[in-house]
Amino acid sequence: MSGTVSPLAPKSFAEMPAVRGVRMATASAGIKYKNRTDVLMMIFDAPAAVAGVFTRSKCPSAPVDFCRSNLPGGVARAVVVNSGNANAFTGKKGRAATELTAQSAAKAAGCKESEVFLASTGVIGEPLDATKFSGVLDALAVSATGDVWFEAAKAIMTTDTYPKVSTRTAMIGGVTVTINGIAKGAGMIAPDMATMLSFVVTDADIAPAALQVLLSEGTGPTFNSVTVDSDTSTSDTLMLFATGAAGADGQTKIT
Repeated sequence: MSGTVSPLAPKSFAEMPAVRGVRMATASAGIKYKNRTDVLMMIFDAPAAVAGVFTRSKCPSAPVDFCRSNLPGGVARAVVVNSGNANAFTGKKGRAATELTAQSAAKAAGCKESEVFLASTGVIGEPLDATKFSGVLDALAVSATGDVWFEAAKAIMTTDTYPKVSTRTAMIGGVTVTINGIAKGAGMIAPDMATMLSFVVTDADIAPAALQVLLSEGTGPTFNSVTVDSDTSTSDTLMLFATGAAGADGQTKIT
């Protein structure tokens, strides 16, 4: 995170409501700097539908490869995002780091490793010491709450000068659903998202296949239309999660 706030920063930020079915917490694991928040963990109280769009780079980061391998399962129970180290161009050590992180997250969330999704942003080419997550994720899983979206956005910042948050509501079959999103990204932004990470969560009840179609179709005229300096990145990650909690209000599931 830069010390100087961009003149383009908004004068005020959205008040982010809790989204039913997801809890979050942040911590400092010392990934690159001491005493700086650099880890975000999301916990889904019940299996959430998941969709994702990732970099088209031929050299994707280890977390991108990991997410792609888990995405066909369509279910998410935990998400771990770290800043300070992108875990990209790290070869076998990078894959080992994702495996260890997933093991720690699955243990903390009480789920399968195939239900864990990861993202990393920061320095490229340096191995990520995943042992720094030991104990941290256990504590985050216990302390996670639903009203820390702004802190979550701050935790994933690198060269960003301010956090990016947004919230909307929509009607599905007469039932109001909430959609919250956070993102990070500063330089290296071009079509296909470049060095952007974004995580969107809704309490709508949407099946994984339908969620993926909606996300893929929506990415073209939005994220993939953004250009700053024409560079691309190894770590582009856009993930959408649907907790299904609105089903309890009578929302008919979208399939």
